[in-house]
Amino acid sequence: MASQENTTLPPLVDPAEALTPEEVQRYSRHVIIPEIGDVGQRRLKNAKVLVIGAGGLGSPALLYLAAAGVGTLGIVDDDVVDLTNLQRQVIHRVADVGRSKADSAREKILELNPHVKVRLHEVHLDSSNALEVFAGYDLILDGTDNFATRYLVNDAAAILGKPYVWGSIFRFDGQVSVFWAEHGPTYRDVFPEPPPAGSVPSCGEGGVYGMLCAAIGASMVTEAVKLITGVGKTLLGRIQLYDALTATWREIKVAKDPDAAPITELTDYEAFCGVAPAASPGIDESVTAPQLATMLAARGAGLKDFELIDVREAGEASIVAIPGARLIPQGRLLSGEAWDELPRDREVVFHCKGGVRSANVLAAAHAAGFTNVKHLEGGVLAWVRDVEPSKPVY
Repeated sequence: MASQENTTLPPLVDPAEALTPEEVQRYSRHVIIPEIGDVGQRRLKNAKVLVIGAGGLGSPALLYLAAAGVGTLGIVDDDVVDLTNLQRQVIHRVADVGRSKADSAREKILELNPHVKVRLHEVHLDSSNALEVFAGYDLILDGTDNFATRYLVNDAAAILGKPYVWGSIFRFDGQVSVFWAEHGPTYRDVFPEPPPAGSVPSCGEGGVYGMLCAAIGASMVTEAVKLITGVGKTLLGRIQLYDALTATWREIKVAKDPDAAPITELTDYEAFCGVAPAASPGIDESVTAPQLATMLAARGAGLKDFELIDVREAGEASIVAIPGARLIPQGRLLSGEAWDELPRDREVVFHCKGGVRSANVLAAAHAAGFTNVKHLEGGVLAWVRDVEPSKPVY
């Protein structure tokens, strides 16, 4: 179904009281734009915006929202800063490694603009808390990189009647759109069903071109400011696509599915997206890194025969690998494409980075009829920690 032509939406937020002289000076480059002016800037001052994730997209989004004068910023993030984050998560610094991402982000926001109020939600967002967290905000920005959270954000926003700006990045590609159930399509209208679990690598598995975060994060804030002030036409009903390799933008039109049932309640999004638990699915079906080292030594001496399968992506294996492992990315296994490449007459051990993907593959291998299968507890990170500490991690 073709999308109807996007029309200008009314301002999302009422104006706040008059700007102070200091605020007029700070935001003067906005105020002198006729389309924004004093009233638009006061709408920004009165706005409450929730950003989910202080990571790759959340970093530029939070900084630009703060610089623009959004009065209240909420941050949902229960993670800590890792050295690998600094390649793209520009709100954090080397001194922040090991620190709460939300707390680190708040500090940089207040350094940039002390007029902004910052609320921290250092929780794992799920069906039990999403509606409560969202209720205090006018607008949500979602830059998460997993499908379970994307569907959760979509459904919670739809139930509460709130718009949200969605951004997504992977390697060299980025996407941005606005979803608002009351006025147009939602994420479910574009993606009614999630892809098979493991078929789409996350940024941590497949990589991301760091600078892409700035382009997509800035586009997300551009849409947020338009929604708040009522300026211009938003991306509601359109998805903006950016290819950083060719430096090209294009867009596709999307529309609300007239036959889709209204969203009235939240569900179990991990189950909906087919995400298996990280824990080992059965008794005696995991091996530790020292146990695997012993098994590999026995195999090298001709005393044991088994297959060690690395289910990560090729780029990950190029950084660090366990000697003697054979690479078969989990997407090829979970799709059923690569089961014939595994032996059924001897033991198979799967491993990934931290144990989550290998547990998913282990469960799928059981469903595919394999009986003599195990996975490495803690993945290659445990291997480096316990067996080859001189190797790098990522």
